[in-house]
Amino acid sequence: MTDAIVGALSMAFAMGWEILWPLILGFTLSGIVQAAVSHSEMSRLLPDDRPRSIAIALGLGAASSSCSYAAVALARSIFRKGANFTAAMAFELASTNVVLELSIIIIVLMGWQFALAEFVGAPIMVAVMVFLFRIFLSPHLVREAKKQADRGISGRMEGHAEMDMSVTGGGSLWQRITSDEGLTAISHYFVMDWASVWIDIVGGLLIAGALAAWVPHEFWQGFFLTDHPFLAKLWGPLVGPLVAVISFVCSVGNIPLAAVLWNNGISFGGVIAFIFADLIVLPILDIYRKYYGLRMTGLILAAFYVAMAVAALVVEAIFGALGFISQERKAQVVEASITWNYTTWLNIVFLVLAALLVWRFMKTGGPEMLRMMNAPAQRGMNS
Repeated sequence: MTDAIVGALSMAFAMGWEILWPLILGFTLSGIVQAAVSHSEMSRLLPDDRPRSIAIALGLGAASSSCSYAAVALARSIFRKGANFTAAMAFELASTNVVLELSIIIIVLMGWQFALAEFVGAPIMVAVMVFLFRIFLSPHLVREAKKQADRGISGRMEGHAEMDMSVTGGGSLWQRITSDEGLTAISHYFVMDWASVWIDIVGGLLIAGALAAWVPHEFWQGFFLTDHPFLAKLWGPLVGPLVAVISFVCSVGNIPLAAVLWNNGISFGGVIAFIFADLIVLPILDIYRKYYGLRMTGLILAAFYVAMAVAALVVEAIFGALGFISQERKAQVVEASITWNYTTWLNIVFLVLAALLVWRFMKTGGPEMLRMMNAPAQRGMNS
């Protein structure tokens, strides 16, 4: 038993070492983007579910934090301020599937094909979700959800979702980002994004390490129907979100898990559906219940699940036809081991960058803001 635990922890630590520099790079770039894009106009820009509003929602989501809890809280916030409910959900889906840090981690651990599949699949998923909402989302249900949302029941990351530190003054984009105000905003977003997802990252690494070390390869092959290639392509996108729901891990924390599943036989589309499903894990479903009521939560779960599965099936077909699906199942994260190589050097360089950002965060009132991350939205800082 001791050897098994040590083996799982060693695998988890090795995975964490492998993805350290991409995480720091991704959160730094995310901080830069968030410092340049204001939250204040979101509700005004999303008045309906027409294609223009949905496209804007995708763009705003791509420019936001990848934290699933913050995305869910911000989606409720802009819905309460007048945004269309469907557009708010489109923003939510985009904010956890087309953000920079997620793509960087996927490329490093699994390959560019998976990152490209995320970018291709996300708009398809949103389009399916919009179609389903237009059929099943009644005005009465929206009014019920709005009434429940206006009660202001707390979920998680309420304060983080409300904090808007974007730099909107004069000057070019580069001048705003490199100004004292811009560098401070970047450092604050960097640290607070880390603080919002570190539990999911650590949890994902521990679960991935345990699955890689403990679960026999034969079990996964049977579960994912690897002896039946055609059925496996259909089964993967259907079961991928269900595995995600019970894993409790969301945001970038589910990428190591996705790598383990890929190495053990799940289909390409199954991996994509699993990654998509970070917004229907059990803790977030409970937050939907608090935010919008039980009936709307049921509709969100059903619509999101169908949209994720359909988008993954479509992506599998497109990428299979283009020959983009690798036949090798050797995701880097599962083979990771700590050696003195380029990963070590990059980790050192980016740890220095992280230290500088944390230092600026500490010197510019960051700890006070950090304490407000889980405060109710009306108490969050909105500067």
